[in-house]
Amino acid sequence: MDNNSRESVINELQNSFEHLMTKYNIEDIGVFEEEGAKDLYHMGYTIRKDGKSYMVHTPYIKKDDGRLENSDSEWTIETDEPTSEDVSGFKGLDEALKSI
Repeated sequence: MDNNSRESVINELQNSFEHLMTKYNIEDIGVFEEEGAKDLYHMGYTIRKDGKSYMVHTPYIKKDDGRLENSDSEWTIETDEPTSEDVSGFKGLDEALKSI
């Protein structure tokens, strides 16, 4: 499993902005990060498409030294709509973004 600094993960995400915006007709994109329970740390994208906002992310394990280790390749989609439930289990970013 990869073991990266938070900054390197953010740089990797930011480097893909233009490509993702073009490929998936995304209106706006940014970095999403959120500390989860125990040692989990979620990283991914905040996306606006068709006027709706989504948080698309995958879990990392935060190590004692602050570095992040890829937990698995499953991606989750959350929306800011209170009646919508999170959808998880996407086997990759491409699969998750195609579902939006």
